[in-house]
Amino acid sequence: MGYGRPWTEGKPRFPLKSKVYLNTNRPNIKEKEYNAAVPSHSPSLIRIHLAVVLFGFPGLFGKWLALPPVLIVFGRVAFAAATLAVVMAAGRRGFRVGSRRDLLRLLVCGLVLAVHWTTFFKSVQVSSVAVGLLAYSSFPVFTAFLEPLLMRERWDPASLIYALLCVLGIGLIVPRFDLSDAVLRGVLWGLLAGLTFAFLTVLNRDLAGRHASLKVAFYQDLFAALFLLPVVLPRGLVFSGRYLALVAVLGVLCTALAHTLFIEGMKRVGARTASVLSALEPVYGILLALVFLKESPSLRTVSGGAIVLATALAATIRARRPA
Repeated sequence: MGYGRPWTEGKPRFPLKSKVYLNTNRPNIKEKEYNAAVPSHSPSLIRIHLAVVLFGFPGLFGKWLALPPVLIVFGRVAFAAATLAVVMAAGRRGFRVGSRRDLLRLLVCGLVLAVHWTTFFKSVQVSSVAVGLLAYSSFPVFTAFLEPLLMRERWDPASLIYALLCVLGIGLIVPRFDLSDAVLRGVLWGLLAGLTFAFLTVLNRDLAGRHASLKVAFYQDLFAALFLLPVVLPRGLVFSGRYLALVAVLGVLCTALAHTLFIEGMKRVGARTASVLSALEPVYGILLALVFLKESPSLRTVSGGAIVLATALAATIRARRPA
């Protein structure tokens, strides 16, 4: 809807001596400036939602690819970095970071990203897609602790309650606390993946405000590949045609595109809101695993996962409330 009739419509109510007419429907200048200064969040929310849908697929690749997690992650970030480099070069976008502080932060993000994805695929491989995703989805609770600490914001004491509820949900998922149990090991790896992703989310919140999303995604994937290179070289880089195709899809679509959409959306939304939307990731992942892998989670896993997801969602919604 506009602000009344446009300037060219209608006749002047009071003729003046000059050729400038008085239009009573003229919009208030301050109101126009205010509305122009407040960007719509809808495109950013759509970008993050699409990214979350794509992020729901990688768990399946952990089952499809009979490879060590470090090899899967290396192929993923290598393809992603190469794809983003081509896109940036074609669009004549600069690769320069400028600030040494930001370059160091991107380096740290690359290391955290490599650890995050490695632990996530490890969790899926030792247990199931559902267990890995549900344990990892605890990251908003970690974010509630890390964001005030790293961004110097006020800490909410209610985070302790959310943490206890999250532990309760994890306890329901685990049938017995024995390291020989595959579910427990999957949960532990998944929790580590959630912790590292929470750290990455907070760091990206600061970077996304100063750099283009393609540049941030490119350097994080590139540095992650460089960190993993000394680990994968002794193992050998031998991929069959099928594995190479799957890793390419994982790197280009589920990483390069998804990562870019997620960071681009955070320019207007922020870490906590992005965490709220990311709570849908395990839902998509579990449904995809049910369709393509015929993995059906147990009632115990669903019950515990529901508590974890509800707690994570409540924690992020509360964190968005004004002080």
